[in-house]
Amino acid sequence: MIEILFYILSTITLGSAALTVLSKNPIHSALWLVVSFFSLAGHYILLNSQFLGMVHIMVYSGAIMILMLFTIMLMNLNISHEVSKPFITKLVATVAFCLIGILMLSIVMRGAQTYDLQYATSGQDFQSAHVLGKILLNEYVMPFEMVAVLLLLAMIGAVLISKKDKTEKGA
Repeated sequence: MIEILFYILSTITLGSAALTVLSKNPIHSALWLVVSFFSLAGHYILLNSQFLGMVHIMVYSGAIMILMLFTIMLMNLNISHEVSKPFITKLVATVAFCLIGILMLSIVMRGAQTYDLQYATSGQDFQSAHVLGKILLNEYVMPFEMVAVLLLLAMIGAVLISKKDKTEKGA
């Protein structure tokens, strides 16, 4: 049953990710990305990581997607105003995409050998929100705070860009 669910979620994830990239309308693309985020949360739940799955839904499918939709609406992306790209640009992009894909495939094929890694086990259940909170706020407090400052700076940048855009339209 779990294997069937895995294949269903994988198909949904890959299909919605492809539609995210191939969709012409940016709003539809963002909605397909939400579907992809939800299916990825399903993968976390299948891996018995319920807390991470719920956080993934709240953070990515909630907050990040709302920010993306606000950005799309703020930038007023419209296909009719987009300048058509020359054929040579499309050709160069396709060749670069194929070369990077071949490079990544060769890296994956070379790295397929197994390594015998030794991990220290503590015996704690890291699925518990209590243990995860203690670890985040004790051992990893500096990276945790740095991420908070980074998100704050991104928000300030978005506000400044929107104010700059409004002043240019008014002038």
